[in-house]
Amino acid sequence: MISEFDLIAKMRERLGSSGDRVVVGSGDDAAAVRPGGAIAVTSIDSFVEGVHFRLVTTSLRDLGHKCLAASLSDLAAMGAVPGEAYIALGVPGHLGEREVLELADGAGALAAATDVVICGGDLTRADELFVTVTVVGYVGSEEELARRDAAAPGDVIGVTGTLGGSGAGRLLLERKHPGMDAQAGEHLLDRHLRPRPQLAAGRALVAAGVHAMLDVSDGIASDTARICERSGVTAEVRLADLPVEEGVAEVARDHGLDPLELAATAGEDYELLFTAPPAAGAEIERAATAAGAAVTWIGRVLPGGEETGDPVRLLDADGRPCRLRGWDHFSPADAAPGSPGPA
Repeated sequence: MISEFDLIAKMRERLGSSGDRVVVGSGDDAAAVRPGGAIAVTSIDSFVEGVHFRLVTTSLRDLGHKCLAASLSDLAAMGAVPGEAYIALGVPGHLGEREVLELADGAGALAAATDVVICGGDLTRADELFVTVTVVGYVGSEEELARRDAAAPGDVIGVTGTLGGSGAGRLLLERKHPGMDAQAGEHLLDRHLRPRPQLAAGRALVAAGVHAMLDVSDGIASDTARICERSGVTAEVRLADLPVEEGVAEVARDHGLDPLELAATAGEDYELLFTAPPAAGAEIERAATAAGAAVTWIGRVLPGGEETGDPVRLLDADGRPCRLRGWDHFSPADAAPGSPGPA
């Protein structure tokens, strides 16, 4: 049986060299890096087997990619340039060297593609597999930093890319759809298992003048509310305007779900949701396109106040208010249509 330190050494070999900005990398008591900007931006996320993923539907390589991607998406939402990552693993007894190195390969490949250096982490035994990822990014000044608390009444609400693809991909993993086009199905699985953090788009949107921004991790039904709560405003979102991923409607209807509700609640799309002044709309669209992302306008920001009730009013295809919520780790997985649950 391989020792803990031998396994760490093999992981270090898989993850490659440290790069110029790392003074002390993995193998010492702590990492030391040269800051890539005036302000460091740090985020930490944990992923637990049975809560965030199931090994029966997720390979270890895909898991390594997805955990790092989800964490890097937080940096994208802040408009930061990614720098370093640190990964802690809790490994159950039924997993061994091969599986741990597969996870390292998945994380390492995405790190290389996004110019991120994995500087170290921790390895321990655990009853269930867990992955904790810390990522550090940089911005040159406070003005280059996006936040959740800057939405203003009169802003329009936009989102990059398409929605619902990850949720539909999860449903495909749970139940096959024999009549579905194979290419469309593979694309939905890729959206769920191998998401792409919108790092370039995040920086472009900040430079183009967005006010508030976050990444779509729990579904816009919940994520829009988080912007509203932090900014002291309310919002109106038109579900009929959501940019629904191709293939989502077919998968949703096979499961007895409304495609728009799935797109609004399933989460894990890791697109960017933001508010902006209407006058900046054209510039934002141009900047996003140059960064490889499309923008769709889905709603508007309204004044806040205790008398307004729910912070977000979701309008269905007929313009009628409806109540939806996205993923919540402390609520039952089947509490809302399309809630992602463990996958």
